[in-house]
Amino acid sequence: MKSFNQRALALAIHLTLATGALAATGSAFAQDSAPKADQGSAKSLETVTVTGSRIRSVDVETAQPVFTMTHEDIQKTGLVNIGDILQSLTVAGSPSFSKASVLTSNAEQGGQYINMRNLGENRVLVLVNGKRWATSINGYTDMSTIPSALVERIEILKDGASAVYGSDAIAGVVNIILKDHYQGAEASGYIGENDHGDGTQQAYSFTVGSKTEKTSVMFNASYTKEDAIWSKDREITRYTYGPNHSLDGLSGTGVWGRFQTVNPKTGGGTGQTYRLDHTGGFDGDGVGANPRNINSYRTTLDYPNDYYNSIDQMNWSPSNELKSIFTSVSHQINDYVTFKSTASYSERENDRQIAGYPLNSRSQPTYPVYISGQSYYNPMPGQDLYFYRRTIEQPRGTFNNTKTYHWDADFEGGFELGSHHWNWDAGINYNKSDVDITTTGNLNLINLKKALGPSFLNSNGVVQCGTPAAPLATTQCVPFNVLGGPTASTPAMIDYVMTRGTQVIQSLSKEYTANITGGVFNLPAGELSMAAGYEHQAISGYDHPDALSSAGYSTNLAGPGTNAKYNIDSFYLEFLVPILKDLPGAQELSADVASRYSDYSIFGSTVKNKYSLTWRPVSDLLVRATYAQGFRAPTLGDTFGGGTQTFDYYTDTCDTTVGAAATSPAIASNCKAAGVPANFHQTDVNGRNVSARNVQSTTPYNAGVGNANLQPETSISRTAGFVYSPAWVPGGLDISLDWYDIRVVNDITAVSASYVLDQCYVQAVQKFCNDFSRDPNTHQVVGLNRGNLNMGMLRTSGYDYGVSYRLPKLSWGQLTASLNGTYLTSYDQRSTSQSDIAGYVGTYWYPRNKATFGVDWANGNWGATWSMRYYGAFRDFCFDENECNQPNYQSPSWTGGIGANRKGASTYHDVQARYSFPWKGVLSVGVKNLFAKEPTITYSVDNSSTAYLNPSLDLDRYFYLQYTQKF
Repeated sequence: MKSFNQRALALAIHLTLATGALAATGSAFAQDSAPKADQGSAKSLETVTVTGSRIRSVDVETAQPVFTMTHEDIQKTGLVNIGDILQSLTVAGSPSFSKASVLTSNAEQGGQYINMRNLGENRVLVLVNGKRWATSINGYTDMSTIPSALVERIEILKDGASAVYGSDAIAGVVNIILKDHYQGAEASGYIGENDHGDGTQQAYSFTVGSKTEKTSVMFNASYTKEDAIWSKDREITRYTYGPNHSLDGLSGTGVWGRFQTVNPKTGGGTGQTYRLDHTGGFDGDGVGANPRNINSYRTTLDYPNDYYNSIDQMNWSPSNELKSIFTSVSHQINDYVTFKSTASYSERENDRQIAGYPLNSRSQPTYPVYISGQSYYNPMPGQDLYFYRRTIEQPRGTFNNTKTYHWDADFEGGFELGSHHWNWDAGINYNKSDVDITTTGNLNLINLKKALGPSFLNSNGVVQCGTPAAPLATTQCVPFNVLGGPTASTPAMIDYVMTRGTQVIQSLSKEYTANITGGVFNLPAGELSMAAGYEHQAISGYDHPDALSSAGYSTNLAGPGTNAKYNIDSFYLEFLVPILKDLPGAQELSADVASRYSDYSIFGSTVKNKYSLTWRPVSDLLVRATYAQGFRAPTLGDTFGGGTQTFDYYTDTCDTTVGAAATSPAIASNCKAAGVPANFHQTDVNGRNVSARNVQSTTPYNAGVGNANLQPETSISRTAGFVYSPAWVPGGLDISLDWYDIRVVNDITAVSASYVLDQCYVQAVQKFCNDFSRDPNTHQVVGLNRGNLNMGMLRTSGYDYGVSYRLPKLSWGQLTASLNGTYLTSYDQRSTSQSDIAGYVGTYWYPRNKATFGVDWANGNWGATWSMRYYGAFRDFCFDENECNQPNYQSPSWTGGIGANRKGASTYHDVQARYSFPWKGVLSVGVKNLFAKEPTITYSVDNSSTAYLNPSLDLDRYFYLQYTQKF
């Protein structure tokens, strides 16, 4: 930690020499109910708009559960990105795009998202100042592009709100409220580092603003950088299944060549496998034998030396750099009209590395590549060879450059209509995201085929492509000694066979809005208020991969491009109706009703409604309930996506051994009528007849193909709860409890290859028969397209609770304690309308309990925070009988077989201390994961991480220092 201490000290000295005290309250102290200060401001009859409603009101406690984090709360987290901050909340589920993801060519790489209720990041609506933020063509909103230094507060609506905001607001709404004015200047600097001395984070921000009686101008520039963490640098991340199973996760495709002769019928390998008899271990740093001599090969397996630990070349988390600027202006034109506008630009660069490509002759079966019998490097001259070899000489890398643009402009004002006040606004909201993806480490199959083709030793003693009678110049071809391993490769060989892939993606939205809200007339219990508005959205986007990858001439996953656009016209209406007031048992009783009509140019119209009830039997107790209909429109990728290549695991329905045709004469007859022979057998990736169900395909299929017939997902959200703030308790006590139940139907689900085949041969649906073809010679399925259908279901329910107590201020300071948590009662999923409902509560991603607890102390210029993050116990797959503490566990949803391994709960401790200097500077130092608790090894994590660790848990102890200076 010496390097970190030196940098931290330098940062503190540098910023301290400059000349705002920054108040701080940790995220553990954010509340579902309004702070007392806000209640006080309500008495001044200043109206506000709270997330979940369009109606301006003096009451900040609403019928829907809204969790609020202030700027002071955020400062206590020790986090500098909004995505990381929200991920620490108990309402956040496990991230689909974690830092440990090894997915390549992924437009979301490096972004930060929130998976509320584990319903998916694209089922959360993200607003900034009440306006939609930029989303990708697959519906994800990257919150790292929002300047965290300008956040005034974050309001998280833990309920559906499609009737108010439209599509995507199924799991909830995140509304990030930024400062709307600033007087003076402020600079802040942050540096943090893991206990292992890596993963260093830096963040710098500068804000300047000026405000006059009518005009306000503000500007902010921010920069954050996070260094990579390498999996090989920690014992717990160095092996796929953890240090206790260091050999179990090794890849069978090692760095030294092996080959078989080619099966002329299937194109796969056949006969004996020959392995280069190298020296050295599986790390690939040994010296290879002569790969041209068949005597340098053996036919026996040397385990584990013939295998490879691919994690040695992988990032655990990639490097990430973000630069952004933000500006806002407000000008009061006259007493009735004000103009407001904000604009921002951010550029994110993310660089990830994974292991070299596990190459074989049919890495791209549509363009197979073999070692020619005439290759100079062929140890069996005259015989074409099927080969395997991992190209660690150039690891695969993905570099994402993402540029996000935002601009909005509004005219707003107010007027009196009789005795009632009205507010209106009209404006435009513009968002654009441009993503440039560059990939390295994949192979150019056209060049590779030439490099493995005929070659000879010329008169100069140099191996040359072609034949002596028809040589190829070095500018046309460079022979590749693929079986010789990394020690036999030359830079010229690697440069010739490798390729640089590119992909360009854009998402663009333009939104035109007009809104009005105000009082209509007075009822005995108060004023009946309403809000109404119109919105027009024009959404478009594209995804253009490079020509080589798109055509399938690269080992990069192929896929055609995407071009898409559609329009939406929406109208909404909302009423807030006071029913009773100031009566025994009914200090307040009111109802909120909202409805939204949306017309989509691609699938038609939809109407969604919301009903809410607020009841205050006594002044200290608020009881609330909501019933809301929701929907999520198909994304551009869902509807228009060209798809991407994938190697599916599936069972061919027409297989006469393991397929449905083996037991059903009717299905066998359907297969025969389609031209499939009576003794047909599916073959695996190596060309062998299968003997088990669900084996990997012999050809890549096109997955995620757009479906123009998709309809919106729909949902029903129900909540009920209370907020209790007893005035008789000294200090300030707030208690909240809310029950929630969310059901999503018509879930947009990616169908499997098996489903496509079953629909064709079992259900006789001709549409699905058109989605694939069969090889005329082998009758194997080829060219299958599988896309998305509205046929799934998701349902989750549980309880959110919170307790916050601010003790009376004493001579030794102010003490505040807070507890927030979620108890999950169910999480059910069904992939199709015919399949069984699978329950996942209590398993890997879905622990029953998550909670945070914190204590904050403040006394004058000093302050300190201690907080705990609790992630509950869960069931995991059993690795073997030695790691199976519940061997008799059975569940209809369990995919890991009989038995389960219960993993205990994890608790992480965080501490922070801070001091406010007389010259308006604040210094904060802290430690996250104080006791260096390691994450839980979780075998049921899918293979999107370099090691099977729960990405929701901390990897390391983390130190940070932050200084903020106001001028």
